[in-house]
Amino acid sequence: MDKFMKPIQVGLLGIGTVGSGVFKVLRRNQEEIRRRAGRGIEITMVADLDVARAVEIVGEGVAVVSDARQVIANPAIDIVVELIGGYGIAKTLVLEAIAAGKHVVTANKALLAVHGSEIFAAAQRQGVMVAFEAAVAGGIPIIKALREGLTANRIEWIAGIINGTTNFILSEMRDKGLDFAAVLKEAQRLGYAEADPTFDIEGVDAAHKVTLMSAIAFGIPVQFDKAYIEGITRLAATDIQYAEQLGYRIKLLGITKRADKGIELRVHPSLVPAARLIANVEGAMNAVMVQGDAVGTTLYYGKGAGSEPTASAVIADLVDIARLHTADPEHRVPHLAFQPHTLDAAMDSLPVLPMREVVTAYYLRLRVADQVGVLAKVTGLLAEAGISIDAVLQREADQVSGQEPTSAESPAVPQTDLIILTHETREGLMDAALAQMQQLPTVLAPIVRIRKEELA
Repeated sequence: MDKFMKPIQVGLLGIGTVGSGVFKVLRRNQEEIRRRAGRGIEITMVADLDVARAVEIVGEGVAVVSDARQVIANPAIDIVVELIGGYGIAKTLVLEAIAAGKHVVTANKALLAVHGSEIFAAAQRQGVMVAFEAAVAGGIPIIKALREGLTANRIEWIAGIINGTTNFILSEMRDKGLDFAAVLKEAQRLGYAEADPTFDIEGVDAAHKVTLMSAIAFGIPVQFDKAYIEGITRLAATDIQYAEQLGYRIKLLGITKRADKGIELRVHPSLVPAARLIANVEGAMNAVMVQGDAVGTTLYYGKGAGSEPTASAVIADLVDIARLHTADPEHRVPHLAFQPHTLDAAMDSLPVLPMREVVTAYYLRLRVADQVGVLAKVTGLLAEAGISIDAVLQREADQVSGQEPTSAESPAVPQTDLIILTHETREGLMDAALAQMQQLPTVLAPIVRIRKEELA
C-alpha cells in the first residue's frame, strides 16, 4: 500500500504571471513536494476569463472554466488559490470559498490588509486556513519567519524594502543622477513599473505589506487605515546625492515598531546608513530586517516579485495546508501568529500611533539666501523646539544637481543649500519647527524633510 495519502486537489483562480508559475513549479518539483508534504498536491481545476490561454498553459487533464464559482462549488477541490488580486470580486470569492469549507491560499496583500479581520474571522469559524506567504515580499518566507521561526521573541521592530518598483527607481536615481520622472518612464519601458504605477510609487503597496507584518509581529488586528503612507514621487536627485555625501542611502521603507505608547506603522522614504546591509539592496530586490529581543537583528533578502519566486511562496502554503489538512483547527498556527481571541484586547493596549507621535531623526534641506545669520536663525528655531542637531552641511545651490534655480526662486539672490541632520525627536515637534522655519524670509523654497532611520 502507498504510504502517501491521496493527493490534495487544488483549484486555481487566475492563471496569469503568478498562476502559471505555480502550475509550472508544482509540476516540475512534484516528486520532491510529495515527499515533503506526505501526499501529492495537484491542480485539477483552473478558472480564468481567457480560457484558451489557460488551456495552453495547463494542457490536458486539468478542467478549465471561465467562472470561478464552478471551482468553489466543486466538492473535490480541497484548496482554492486566489490570484485575481484587488478588493472586488476577489473578496467575494475568498469568502465564498471559506463558506464552502475550502482552505484558501492568496497572494492578495491589498485584500488582506484592508479586509483581513473579516476574512480571518470567517476562516476561524469554518475551521479552514487562509495562507498568504506570497502576499509579502514574494519569494522571501518572511510571514513564516515572523509567525513561527521567531515565535519565542518579543519583536521590537521591522523595517523592510518591500516594493521592488520603488527600489529600482531609487537605485537608478542614485546611479544615474536623474530625477524621479525620468527614471519612472524608463522603469515603465523596462517593465519594472506598471502603466499605472500609483500603488507602488505612492507607497500603498508597501503599506499593505507592512500592515500584515505588523499584525503578525505584535498580535494586533490588521489596521491599514491607520498606516501613515508617503511615496517617492517628491524625491529629488539632489537629496539622494546629498545623502550619499553624508554616508546614507535613501530607501522607501515599510516600518513597524513597538513604542512606549503603542505601535508605529508607517511607509516613507528614509535615510539609512550606507554601512547597513539593507542600504545596499539594489534594483527590484526586497529585504526585511526584524529585531527580536532574543535573536537580535535578522535580515531576509530575495526576489519580492516575479512568476516563480512568488509561486515558491504559494506552493509552500499549499504544502503547509496539505500537512495540516486533517489537524484539529484549534492547534494550527493562527493566521496572525497570536490566538485570535487576544487580538482585540491588544488593540487597546497597543494602539497604532498617529504620525505626530512617532519619534525618529530627520534630514532637512533648506534653500536659503546666502547671507550672514541665516544658519543662526534656523538652528535657533530648532533649539527653541528642543530639537538637537547632529550635523550641518552647506553647499552652493545646485552644485550637486547642476540644475538652474526654478522660476519661483530669484536668481539675483545668492543662494545656498543648508542640509541639517537632527537627532531623534517627536514628529509633532518637527512639524511645528518646520512651519516656523518656512516663514523665514531667507528661506527661498519649500523645505525638504526626509526621515532618518539608523536601524542599529
